[in-house]
Amino acid sequence: MICVAIFEAATPEDELHRLEARASAPDFWKDQAEAQKILQRRRRLEQDRDLTRSLKKRGEDLQVLFEWAEAGETVDSELVQGLDALDEEVQAGEIKKMLGGEHDRKNAILAIHPGAGGTESQDWAEMLLRMYLRWAERRGFKREVIDYQPGDEAGLKSATVTVTGEHAYGLLSAEVGVHRLVRISPFDSAARRHTSFASVYAWPELPDDVDIEVPEKDIRVDTYRSSGAGGQHVNVTDSAIRITHLPTGIVVSCQNERSQHRNRDSAMRVLKARLYDIKLREQHEKLQQISGVKKDIAFGSQIRSYVLHPYQMVKDHRTKEQASDPTRVLDGDIDEFIKVYLMKRATGTLGDAVADEED
Repeated sequence: MICVAIFEAATPEDELHRLEARASAPDFWKDQAEAQKILQRRRRLEQDRDLTRSLKKRGEDLQVLFEWAEAGETVDSELVQGLDALDEEVQAGEIKKMLGGEHDRKNAILAIHPGAGGTESQDWAEMLLRMYLRWAERRGFKREVIDYQPGDEAGLKSATVTVTGEHAYGLLSAEVGVHRLVRISPFDSAARRHTSFASVYAWPELPDDVDIEVPEKDIRVDTYRSSGAGGQHVNVTDSAIRITHLPTGIVVSCQNERSQHRNRDSAMRVLKARLYDIKLREQHEKLQQISGVKKDIAFGSQIRSYVLHPYQMVKDHRTKEQASDPTRVLDGDIDEFIKVYLMKRATGTLGDAVADEED
């Protein structure tokens, strides 16, 4: 089985045994940062090992079914189910192998903002929020809208969502950028075609052992009454929190909880994640300047178009991946776009995020 051989080659049992021995040493926790790295590495190797064993078992079961089929047994449905299950597990394994970045395994903080264009763009941002919430539900991820600012007439002005699940950040990092919608506007009495834009960004939710110092003198905390979706349950007091980080101008809000204290904790988690992301990007840019490496596609580049009129198509401008059913995509079926992006990123074959003129 070729697929099994690939994963077996990536699962060094000797290294796993060494890490297990180190983790059981009496002085293992003296250096907690190093201990955490060892445990993370061991956990990844264990998952690789378990995947290899599962693929091998599926392969052996399929081999038996093939032998029965050759002997004249009717096992067509079992073969189809077995092959589909094997294909699904191989694809999931491939994606996990591509998500080996430092933060890829972490939970994600997702933010959506409309572009210029008022109600039209705000409605598009609302559609994107629904798409990602549906996607998270499909994958069995826990999702929580911690801040929602409704639009003036429809849609939203901003939304922040926490997505909890393994590799949530690694997967959602493929969605960062500007998304474009082309459609006949439901808000235009003349039924003209409109183009709308909305931006999507994701940050890894920081674990408890990563401490980002935010001095009290660097922040301004404002309280206000919650509003918007779900606000009827929490807006009886000024429990919502808005934190402004004065040195950077970053503004973070949270209004999901009834408790002002819990909203502040959630807002601080988001702020620290964003500050940590800025720090990492600054380090990355310095390394690029030193090495002369061309910068990656910058945040704000248009990455994908969703065309509802005059034809039906979703196209990713970085990977050239296309789908002819925008309704299905907007209902949360975006895994193929994510997978192709991750594969091309891993092989260094991503294209420029520039929209085709005919769109």
